This record gives sequence, C-alpha cells and structure tokens, in this order.
Amino acid sequence: MAYDATTMKDWQIAEAAEARMPTPDEWRERLGLSADEVISYGRLAKLDFLKIMERLQSRPDGKYIEITAITPTPLGEGKSTTSLGLIEGLGKRGMNVGGCLRQPSGGPTMNIKGTAAGGGNALLIPMTEFSMGLTGDINDITNAHNLAMVALTARMQHERNYTDDELLQRTGMRRLDIDPTRVEVGWVMDFCAQSLRNIVIGLGGRMDGYTMQSRFNIAVSSELMALLSIATNLADLRERMNHITLAYDKKGNPVTAGDLEVAGAMTAWMRNTINPTLCSTVEYQPCMIHAGPFANIAIGQSSIIGDRIGLKLFDYHVTESGFAADIGFEKFWNVKCRYSGLRPHVSVLTTSIRALKMHGGGPAVVPGRPLPEEYTKENVGLVEKGLPNLIHHLHTIKLSGIRPVICINCFATDTQEEINVVRRAAERHGARCAAATHWADGGDGALELADAVIEAAKEETPFEFLYMNDMKLRDRVERIARTVYGADGVDWAPEAEAKAKQFESDPAYDDYATMMVKTHLSLSHNPTWKGVPKGWTLPIRDILIYSGAKFLCPVAGTISLMPGTGSNPAFRGIDVDTDTGKVSGLF
Repeated sequence: MAYDATTMKDWQIAEAAEARMPTPDEWRERLGLSADEVISYGRLAKLDFLKIMERLQSRPDGKYIEITAITPTPLGEGKSTTSLGLIEGLGKRGMNVGGCLRQPSGGPTMNIKGTAAGGGNALLIPMTEFSMGLTGDINDITNAHNLAMVALTARMQHERNYTDDELLQRTGMRRLDIDPTRVEVGWVMDFCAQSLRNIVIGLGGRMDGYTMQSRFNIAVSSELMALLSIATNLADLRERMNHITLAYDKKGNPVTAGDLEVAGAMTAWMRNTINPTLCSTVEYQPCMIHAGPFANIAIGQSSIIGDRIGLKLFDYHVTESGFAADIGFEKFWNVKCRYSGLRPHVSVLTTSIRALKMHGGGPAVVPGRPLPEEYTKENVGLVEKGLPNLIHHLHTIKLSGIRPVICINCFATDTQEEINVVRRAAERHGARCAAATHWADGGDGALELADAVIEAAKEETPFEFLYMNDMKLRDRVERIARTVYGADGVDWAPEAEAKAKQFESDPAYDDYATMMVKTHLSLSHNPTWKGVPKGWTLPIRDILIYSGAKFLCPVAGTISLMPGTGSNPAFRGIDVDTDTGKVSGLF
C-alpha cells in the first residue's frame, strides 16, 4: 500500500511501515541465507560478507544499476528517493531486487538537508535507526580516527618531554621527530560544528599534551570512511590502515598509523564495520547500508563489499553515487569500478524540473526558505534553458559506454508540458526517459522507470575508463576538467604543481587513484555558476594524499571538511515521545 505522502511526514510513514518490517529471521529465510550469515542487532541485522561470498562465489552476478544526477539545487534532487523508488518499482515487476546505499551523517541529519532515507513512499526503514547511528559504523570510524590523533599527540608530548634514551627506556619507542607544522589530520565528530574548524589544543602544563593548532572535521570525511568504501575484506582494511599518513617528520618523511603502532587498535574499533547492515524499503524490498557520504573529498560511494554481496543475492542490484555525475559518477566510473573490477549495466541520471529551472536562470534556491514561485508554477522557458546541464551530464555518462536512463523525479507542481520538454530532449540525445512519481506512489509510481532500466540492462555496454592507469596525474586532471567539467584547461598553483611533479616522479604513487575535490553545486569550482559554464579554467590549489586508500586528491577551490550548522537546523523539530521512545521530526 502507498501512504498519503502529502499529509504524512516521512517519520510517520516510516513508523507505519516499520510495524510490518521483516525480522532478521524472516530476512534470512527470504534471502536464502544460513543462520551464521546473519548477525542480529535487535530488529536490524548485519550480513556476514565473507561467509556469504564464500558460499555464493560461483553464482553469476546480477545486473548492476548505478544512480546519479544532474547538478543539484542545495536541497538535492532525490537520488536516494529515486534509488529506493526504482528498487520498489522493480519489485512491483516481480524482480529479485535489492540495493546498497550510504549511511547518512549526523551533520546533515541535524542541520538543513535532513537524512538520506529518501522520502514519501520511496523511503528506507527503520528510519530513526538509519538516521541516528544504525549499528554504529560511523561511531566506530570516529573512535578509530580519534584514537590515531590520541596516539599522534601523545607521542609528540612524550618526545618533547624526554631525551632519546629516556624515551627508549620508558616506552621502547624510537623518536619520530614529528613536525608540529605538518600534522595532516584533525579530530572528527559527526556534526556540523563550524566553531571547531580551527582550535588550539594542549593548553596547560607540561603533562597536558602538546600545544599546537588543530581542527575538527566531520566524521564522514575521515580517510577511514574511504577505506571502508573500497576495502575488499578485513585483512585489506587492516593493511591499508598501516599506511595512513597522519603527519610528516622534520625531514619531510610521512609518519603513519603503522609508525605509531596504532593501526591494529584502529582496525579493532572498525572490525564490525566490515559487514553491511540490512534495512528495507517501505514496500519491504531489501536494501543494505554500508559506508557514508562526503563525495566532494572522498569517493562518496556505498561500499564495494555491499555491491559484491548484492550482485550475488539479487538479479538487479541498485547503488547510488554521491552528488552529480561530474563528481559521483566520475568517481564511480574511474575509481570504484577500477578498484572493484565490477562493470555497471545501467546508469540512471536523476533530474528534477526544479533543478532545471535553477540552471535556466531561476532565482537562488536557499535551504530553509520557501521556494520562489518560479519553481512551483509552470515555466517551460526556464526548463528549456536549464536543459544544457542535463545534456552535459548525459554525455559524460555516455563516454563510459553506457546508454543512460533519464529519470524525472516528479514533484506535485510539475506540469505535463514541463515534463514533455525533458522527454523530447532525451529523445534527441538518444536516451531513454521515464517520469517517476515514486515519492507519492511508491513502486507503482516507478513502473515506467523500472521498465526502462530492464530494457537498458539487456544491452551490451562497451564500458571503458576515461583514462588509463599509466596516465600522469596532471594529464588525468586536465582530461577530467575538460571532458567532465567543461573547463578550458587547468591552472595549477605553484605548490600544487610542485606536489604533482613529485608524485609523478615517484613510482610508489603510480597506482594511486585520482580523487577530485570540488564543489557539488556547479560543474565548475564556483558554486554560483549554474548551467554549463563557459570560458573558465579549473584552479588546483593543493593536492591532498590519502595514503591508506591510495588516493591523490587535487583540490579545486575552497572545500571545508567541517560544514556549518545553519540558522534554522532540523534539530529544532526533532523530539522523542517519552512514553514510547519513538522519535518524531526526522525528514
């Protein structure tokens, strides 16, 4: 049944649906899993990755479906809603379908954007648990990351307080001679706390730590989240943990978690994160949750582990890439697929009439404020002017060899003529197009989309990467900038270019992935430039290194790893019923 999404809040729909959500034992029977392959966490369950993969290793993979989007408004255009709606629509068509999505960060959940549970009748349940910690993966990442900072700062204090001989006698450790001006990481917490972007720690006496400037980042931006996304198993996670660069010594050599002998304990904190958590749509199709967001600094994908399980368990497996196709799909295409060896059958390009109007010159969309009337009344002209952004992303996906499916995520205020404008554009550019009302109607509203995906998945996809592994870093960045973003070229800051040359000359970095860092609100580096900007160059001001994940991250523009909380945050409307313990107000 579909709930009345126009009168019920998301948390109310979730509460109603959760009354009939399958138990872990029911999921085990339904998915054909053995008792030791399901790890119960109350009414939730994790799936034992290694046991399932060992048993099903000879089973053919299902169809691999990726969800991406055009450049969004600050409100997002419904990739998670579309992912869940497609799963529901394929379920309505009688398909064995499931998916794997990312766990939301507490920062956006308690801020302006809200949770990433989808919405309306295309919703993930149990919504409260999903939105507020689930089975603890982000908490474990937070603890593991901050343990590394404890190890680093304590070592700096002890090295300052003792001579080499005293240090060796007291601890058995050699001096690392850490450079306090080259500490590469900060502390993390999973909220948007702008007041912690720049802090000073170690104030007090000789035994109160090492006095230096430091910072907090949001937890999901930690390299440990990137590791969880790309790890193939616990052993791979443990090995990668050794190589995380936390700082540099005074000679410029990296100081790693392995050097600090903390990598084993960090992995111990994360031992349970390796297995995905099993959740459900409100129509009771299975959907795993594994890894987290922050695609503008890291990979922004649900995990390789989750996709490998899903492709064995389901005939159609749906996954989602963070942000728009210039960021999310590009990283899915050139990093995740390269790391995993998996090849997608279909990419769904999500769009909305609202976003197209913004790209066509509509007024600014500001989170927390009502939408201007241009977005709620018919304006075919604005839609037509915004189409170039959609077409640009469409051609980016086609470069991979995939013929994408355009999904119009329909809002109640969209008119048929506005929808027809998008359909005609899709037809001109050789793409299937489906209008979907899954938010209002659940799986019944996604049948056209499901049919388009089923047809597209039958086609052979001559998948190929944008660049090969032997291409130099600066050449990769140039190709991404020109081909995916539409830039005229790249402008390297002297420091960034010097780093690039150093990485290019060292064979140790030959197998590092290129992980671009830029705003998600524009094809360019400037979030105010909408549509398809022309006549610009991409500025690269720095290159970050994630040595555990083996990512080189060229930074375009200014990206904050600690978002700020807005003036009208979501937490103002969230509360708990003290009689039942039920949470209200999540969206």
